[in-house]
Amino acid sequence: MLKPRWSDLDAYNHVNNVTWLEYLQEARVDMLFVHAPTRGAEGLASGVLVVRAEIDYRRTMHFRQEPYPIEMWVSKIGGASFTISYEIADDDADGTRRVYGQASTVLAPVDPVSGRPRRLNAIERAVLSRFVD
Repeated sequence: MLKPRWSDLDAYNHVNNVTWLEYLQEARVDMLFVHAPTRGAEGLASGVLVVRAEIDYRRTMHFRQEPYPIEMWVSKIGGASFTISYEIADDDADGTRRVYGQASTVLAPVDPVSGRPRRLNAIERAVLSRFVD
């Protein structure tokens, strides 16, 4: 869940497009720093780089008291990278789905000592596969 802060708003009084990347990062950090290590994939918390980010903005997000739900899942696992997909959406009172945006980030694990890219190990691949939708 993402709760906009006053500082997230721009001159047009909506959540700034750059802030959307911060929202994705907050959700991703929760997945990689909280959930992955409890399943044995500590390496994903010690070094991952975003190598690509894409956002399709569908609807303006404004400041509101209730948080915006964000769904995320692993959509691709490669040998040395993986992709996380996101959807920020909620339902109107009548059940109509409102999609604010869809996004994806391609991430690559890195060795924390050398800073060089590395391949995903078998445990990391198994943990990431639990998040595949």
